[in-house]
Amino acid sequence: MRQPARSRFDLLIASLLVALVFALPACHQAEAIRAQALADSQAVAFESIDGVQLSGRMFGPEGASAGIVLLHMQPADQRSWFDFADQLGTLGYRALTFDFRGYCPGGDGGCSGGSKDISAIWQDVGGAVGFLRTEGVRRIGLVGASMGGTASLVYASESDVDIDAVVTLSAPDAIEGLTAGPDVLQSVSSAKLFLAGNVDGNAAATAQAFYNESAPPKRVQILTTGDHGTDILEGSQAEMAGSLIVGWLGQHVPVT
Repeated sequence: MRQPARSRFDLLIASLLVALVFALPACHQAEAIRAQALADSQAVAFESIDGVQLSGRMFGPEGASAGIVLLHMQPADQRSWFDFADQLGTLGYRALTFDFRGYCPGGDGGCSGGSKDISAIWQDVGGAVGFLRTEGVRRIGLVGASMGGTASLVYASESDVDIDAVVTLSAPDAIEGLTAGPDVLQSVSSAKLFLAGNVDGNAAATAQAFYNESAPPKRVQILTTGDHGTDILEGSQAEMAGSLIVGWLGQHVPVT
């Protein structure tokens, strides 16, 4: 006797179960990578330039002479950088993540003080750089996603600041009072790498404008993706973006 046809609902459940089976190993792998990143790091605290208490995590070997500050986008927090920070640590960098003022995810994500104020987060970048200096780090790079990239450029443009390299991922030229216009770009002497996706709003056009407005050494790379900020490091262009960032840092912020 012929079996009754399976309902559309049964077929949907079956397809979801198959997808889940294939997704589980990837999920477990991501969880293992995150667990290792946390095991390889320590919670730290420091103050911004204007005295706001900030919460972060430090990765990589003590005594390293080269350090990288990783700056998150909104609405993310420092956890979006944990895995990449751990990778930088294995390369010999002292890598610092932290929550901008007013960001308080709690738990392993930490809890920074103050209120959210994007116009002032460049001062948080300055606090992070100062903290790395107290750790004995002599060469420093900034890698910022979206608003974190804008804040990196603003801080690096200050006259008394010595930053070896700045990398931005999908950074806007202006966001809620934080602005990186031509005057800022022209004042950044650091080696600059601008990354953005080609179908991420006006991110690609902004990255190209940053490149045009800044002095060498500089590079712009437009990736074939709609991902934004740190999402680029988890999407289809993750390998290329990661290689570009690591290569740029290796060239301008050498570990040895």
